[in-house]
Amino acid sequence: MQASPQRRYRLISSDSHVTEPGDLWVSRVPAALRERAPRIERLERGDAWVVEGMKDPISFGLSSCAGLEPGQMKAWVRFEEMRAGGYDPAARLEEQDSDGVDAEVLYPTPRLAIGITAHPEEAYHLAMVRAYNDWMSEFVAHAPDRFGGLMMVPNRGGAAAAVAEINRVMDRPGMRGVVMGAWPNGTMAIEPEDDPVWASLVERGLPLTIHVSLTQTMPAAAGQVKLPGYGRFFDAPNRMIEMIFSGVFDRFPSLEVFFAEVDFGWVPYVKEQIENNYNRLEPVQKFGLLQSPRDYIDRHFHFGYMTDTFGLQNRQYVGAERILWSSDYPHISADWPYSWRTIQSSMSGVSPEDRELMLAGNAARLFKFGT
Repeated sequence: MQASPQRRYRLISSDSHVTEPGDLWVSRVPAALRERAPRIERLERGDAWVVEGMKDPISFGLSSCAGLEPGQMKAWVRFEEMRAGGYDPAARLEEQDSDGVDAEVLYPTPRLAIGITAHPEEAYHLAMVRAYNDWMSEFVAHAPDRFGGLMMVPNRGGAAAAVAEINRVMDRPGMRGVVMGAWPNGTMAIEPEDDPVWASLVERGLPLTIHVSLTQTMPAAAGQVKLPGYGRFFDAPNRMIEMIFSGVFDRFPSLEVFFAEVDFGWVPYVKEQIENNYNRLEPVQKFGLLQSPRDYIDRHFHFGYMTDTFGLQNRQYVGAERILWSSDYPHISADWPYSWRTIQSSMSGVSPEDRELMLAGNAARLFKFGT
């Protein structure tokens, strides 16, 4: 299907997910790695992903339960019980239409992705990342005007491996950005050696996305965290400070960053505190920044939300042009197929101009839908 630049976008989810098919990796990686590749196994409680380096299998019921009645939602299910749109692009278009969604930016299943991006072995890591990127690019090519594919950026093999993967994948139809699980050098600290990656993104006009947080720690079993999701924004301020004070934006002033699934009601407070401390310490520390931290935040960062009524009521302190709606479909947080009901109930008093930016315009600009 060819892209249609004339399509009118009223609602774009900046953060939706796939549910990867069980043979994604075992059918694509080199033969020597197939027995070690992530795979779905049929267990007594239900089907689950088995990933090397993770102590427990990953159930996926709560990552595929949108639209079910609360009593039907459960962590352990069989793969065939899930809606097919997680792995079948034709079915996904029907699911989008059921929710009145015109397009989606697609992320991997988070705990599964972490199991790959945090794996320490370079050959294994690179093979699994490449296999995922090939599958994702095939998925979004089915309808590149409705899907926004994000490629995983490898963090083993240094900047050269990351840039090579960007060049290998990002000219394919429907691929619209990159997602990182760690900085390209493989750690939680930005290093000068990462600069070729930022340069590659800027040259191609691609946004860098971070889904919730960066980590190099394998995820714990589901259920060990009593209330997941309430602190999705905890990591984002640290990454903003890292990028600002490492001089990334002074060297690459057109780099755009999107934090998916972090909400944004916290942003005004963080901006105030960063600015206050910067002004107190700058005369002594001589940070050497070309702008104030608030200016970098206002220029370079975007924030994805699902529900944030407080943030919407105080959006003027963030900037409507920095805020992107998302459905999180098909995860438990999604309101599918009634996303418009939630949107309408939260948008009282929001101007038509701000509404259009947050629901579609910002995502269309950042991820280049309609071009």
